[in-house]
Amino acid sequence: MQLIPCVLMRGGTSKGPVFLASDLPVRSDERDEMLLDAMGSGHELEIDGIGGGSPQTSKVAIVSRSDHPDADVDYLFVQVMVSQRRVDTAPNCGNMLCAVGPFAIDQGLVQAQSGVTQVRIRNLNTGTFVCADVCTPDGKVTYEGDTAIDGVPGTAAPVGLTFLDAAGSKTGKLFPTGATVDWLGDVPVTCIDMAMPMMLVEAAQLGKTGSESPAELDADKDFLHKLETLRLRAGQLMGLGDVTDKVIPKPVLVAPAQAGGTLQVRYFMPHNCHTALAITGSIGLATACVTDGTVLERMLGQRHEKRLTTVKLEHPSGAIEVGLSYVGHNASIVRASVVRTARRLFSGSVHVPNAHRLAG
Repeated sequence: MQLIPCVLMRGGTSKGPVFLASDLPVRSDERDEMLLDAMGSGHELEIDGIGGGSPQTSKVAIVSRSDHPDADVDYLFVQVMVSQRRVDTAPNCGNMLCAVGPFAIDQGLVQAQSGVTQVRIRNLNTGTFVCADVCTPDGKVTYEGDTAIDGVPGTAAPVGLTFLDAAGSKTGKLFPTGATVDWLGDVPVTCIDMAMPMMLVEAAQLGKTGSESPAELDADKDFLHKLETLRLRAGQLMGLGDVTDKVIPKPVLVAPAQAGGTLQVRYFMPHNCHTALAITGSIGLATACVTDGTVLERMLGQRHEKRLTTVKLEHPSGAIEVGLSYVGHNASIVRASVVRTARRLFSGSVHVPNAHRLAG
């Protein structure tokens, strides 16, 4: 057995081990196989590893010092599949991103300041940059505080995340198809790439209210088949090719708000409904709310002014607020910020086999 140092952390509504890149194999195939073994991938409970048996708890963050002048650290996100021995490094994860700043300071990659320490993060999955504001009273990270986020019990110290250049994270364009609405047969959708490539569709178009629980949606196999058919077509239109074995684009159902928010959403990962909402997803959804002609903007109609400064997105566990600011020429660039929390759960080493089952 090999011992690999790691820190198990909760980031937002996700959880997983955080590794220093220097503690993992350099070759990506060897690294990925080691992560599959560490997490116990290939079993629905991940019983033979430290994964949690759910896409939200089968995530990995890999962190290293950055050589980019605009970043302090580099962050690679790895989505480890639960029942399949496969990983995906195409998307970013904004929830695990919440843990990167505190981890970087705790590990000595970034010097803590008194009060709040800003950590400049380059996401290697997408090449985008995020600033994390981490609470560091007395020059040390604190995880205790009064900030509550829906989907996580209790309170903790806030971690502020500002996405600096999230448009076109994987495709190079905010609207990869060149349109704010595309028709997939008789179903109008918005294909957007803002922090995360997504396909946004009104729930009513698929015979849903948008208020269904994740369990109800996951149990409706006919609905899931329709949603996946649309997602595959959207992936082709977005220039992502055959996305059958990819987790992007993420399909998202949108519906009128029920609890005073801006909209109600059901976010898929992509074949299971998220019990809350991905941070990267919230960034794209908020942007679509203030962009003329999208499915979301048309749903909102005259109920909201275009230049919203806050978008509140209702999800199965509560809601998340996204702050919006407008920069650049004629304030044409949307910049989004969220406040989340993180927690360091344990530090130690994970045991992995010496021999890896590399594919031929």
